[in-house]
Amino acid sequence: MIAFFIKRLFQAIIVMFVISLISFSIQDNLGDPLREMVGQSVSEAERQALRDEMGLNDPFLIQYGRFLGNVLQGDLGTSYFFKEPALEVILKKMPATLELVFGATIIIVLFSVPLGVYSAIKPFSWFSRVVMGVSIVGISVPVFLTAIGLIYLFAIELGWMPSYGRGDTVDMFWGWDSGLFTLDGLHHLILPSFTLASIMLPLFIRLIRSEMMEVLQSEYVKFAWAKGLHSRRIYFLHALKNTMLPVITVGGVQIGTMVAYTILTETVFQWPGMGFLFLEAVNRVDTPLIVAYLIVVGAVFVVTNTIVDLIYGLVNPTVKLAGK
Repeated sequence: MIAFFIKRLFQAIIVMFVISLISFSIQDNLGDPLREMVGQSVSEAERQALRDEMGLNDPFLIQYGRFLGNVLQGDLGTSYFFKEPALEVILKKMPATLELVFGATIIIVLFSVPLGVYSAIKPFSWFSRVVMGVSIVGISVPVFLTAIGLIYLFAIELGWMPSYGRGDTVDMFWGWDSGLFTLDGLHHLILPSFTLASIMLPLFIRLIRSEMMEVLQSEYVKFAWAKGLHSRRIYFLHALKNTMLPVITVGGVQIGTMVAYTILTETVFQWPGMGFLFLEAVNRVDTPLIVAYLIVVGAVFVVTNTIVDLIYGLVNPTVKLAGK
């Protein structure tokens, strides 16, 4: 286990270094931040003086070295628009995005496991055919189209759900606020969560179905049937447990992907999270905030994949986390 942590820590450092290098490299192609900061009334000489003061005219390696040194101290830069540390601005918006990802994950787990298992056990039933057909449609429909459809049906036509915003929140710990503990917050969370879940739900249904159908054809399952074990024990103890290992592999990556996919969902529903903040930063050419967002999302991927590797040992103890 210690060797595994050392290995993953070394890999994480390399990955985060590459992410920081790429993120910092693209900022020159996003536009001139001074144009958004000072407007048109400032002369060209004053602009050049500001660029020298901010270090924007320094060579790339000097700029990146200065940036990397600040990152090691927990400083990802100062937002040009908010006039605050970029990391603090992102952390203020992170609870909203994590709530959205959490709601979508709950929906995916609650629906994909029973539907995938049923479709594997009874692949030729009419319900399984319907599930597979709907899953194909779900994979093909863009997330923004799903969001618009849900808003039109449940918010405009039926009037059951709010169409935008986060709702009421309560202060939690460390200054984070949450809408999970208010009825209005949960009410506002339903449509965005289903929209975000629609991206991954069809994938997981089909993945669980295909993996479990393969497991049900294995020799140890046939031996369990020959021993006369109850069908529920075979399906949900022997077969499902071994089905979940590749599902967890894909799930760990896709949870990190959902953090990035929240951009479209948050935009349609005006959800005040990191994705909506990122689009605003792009429109304002707030390069420190853009770079900080990319680094934070990259860190989410690295942490998520490490946790998935740890879960391997819980689901299947025969998996070795690290070799000699």
